Amino acid sequence: MQDPRTYLPAADALHERVILITGASDGIGRAVAIAAAAHGARVILHGRNVKRLEAVYDTIVGAGNARPSILPLDLEKAGPTEYEALFNVIEKEFGRLDGLLHNAGMLGERAPIEHYDVPKWLRVMHVNVNAPFLLTQRCLPLLRQASDASVIFTSSGVVSRPRAYWGAYLASKWASDGMMHMLADELESQKIRVNSINPGKVRTNMRLQAYPAEDRNTLLPPEAIVMPYLFALGPASTGISGQTFDCQ
Repeated sequence: MQDPRTYLPAADALHERVILITGASDGIGRAVAIAAAAHGARVILHGRNVKRLEAVYDTIVGAGNARPSILPLDLEKAGPTEYEALFNVIEKEFGRLDGLLHNAGMLGERAPIEHYDVPKWLRVMHVNVNAPFLLTQRCLPLLRQASDASVIFTSSGVVSRPRAYWGAYLASKWASDGMMHMLADELESQKIRVNSINPGKVRTNMRLQAYPAEDRNTLLPPEAIVMPYLFALGPASTGISGQTFDCQ
């Protein structure tokens, strides 16, 4: 298998692929959305902040790429009705989904289990685990309409190196990793591949929240790690499923 970190996609590698990216208003989601659009994808931008999504929209259109769609949804509060509406919008406009990137996430707090705030634990688990489950489940009929669809979960270094004080974030990433492997096995005979990507140390707001004293100048910007995402979303990864790709 080609190393996704050194992948060099053709200019039209994602031509006409319909890709839904959660958490696309900032950070890694924003960078991947812009890069995917630059390589021909028809991007669906998900997030909570419409103004920020509109800024990403303007960047994509300003670069001369296909107009993206904006799909505001609060994953913390969304229920079956909202997910059904999301499905209907995508089905009506596109009829299929070629890629689904679960990028949105919540850190919560870094604290020992003994003192962890219970409502915050439940919120983190809901956004990082329940929301990707609900969204994937509802989008599976759309993914099945694609010729080679890709679902990507977001992993973390805490999966391979679990350690103290990471609370619900660590638990949620283990659950997400398990869900990826389970879904990859369930869809083994279908045209849908399921993988995870571990971004590593990236200059994002979540990283700042986790390591407030860290020198951000030592971190890569989100734009520097997009190639594994384009690899996983595009035809180069066809037939590869149940894997975790490291960006660094």
